[in-house]
Amino acid sequence: MAYSAGSLPEAFNLIVAAHVSMCDECRAQLASFDSVGGALLDGTDSEPVSQECFAETMRLISSGALRPEKPSSPCADTKAILPAPVREYVGGDVDKVKWKPIGMGVKQAILPTSKDASARLLYIPAGAAVPDHGHRGMELTLVLQGAFVDETDRFARGDIEIADEEVTHTPVADIGEDCICLAATDAPLRFNKLIPRIAQPFFRI
Repeated sequence: MAYSAGSLPEAFNLIVAAHVSMCDECRAQLASFDSVGGALLDGTDSEPVSQECFAETMRLISSGALRPEKPSSPCADTKAILPAPVREYVGGDVDKVKWKPIGMGVKQAILPTSKDASARLLYIPAGAAVPDHGHRGMELTLVLQGAFVDETDRFARGDIEIADEEVTHTPVADIGEDCICLAATDAPLRFNKLIPRIAQPFFRI
């Protein structure tokens, strides 16, 4: 509902847009929320806008200065690993991702979003683990390839894990295939071991 209303941070909007593009049921649910929102707008009194304000808004849009906070959510391309909303940020599929190693074979690519939350692609080799950690806020993790397991469940392509301050876990990629995830956080993670805590500021996690 918050995604439909446009009230989520851009990073979380991207997660929802990517998931909706992969899930028929959620796409139908989003359409119903959009319909409700449209009906509410139809019943709202309009406010006049000056010609100067309209012209300035159109100028900003045409110059690219106004980046949309809510990414589009077209249906999934079954040949691509990255959903279409994510490909818009990367400039292509996985082969265009500019990965940076963060240790133990794990790589990340931070995506450009607004400052109120961050989004990153994570590459976790099959069988590898992300260091055990807790959360100072909300973390949404969408699986795009492979799967991972932690203390709560197993998450495969299209699944989202929602973790908050009460969740501490150690995600481990399944043996069969390297795992690629899209993760969004609105606060730094809380690592339990010293080395990840030392490296944390450098990797902006």
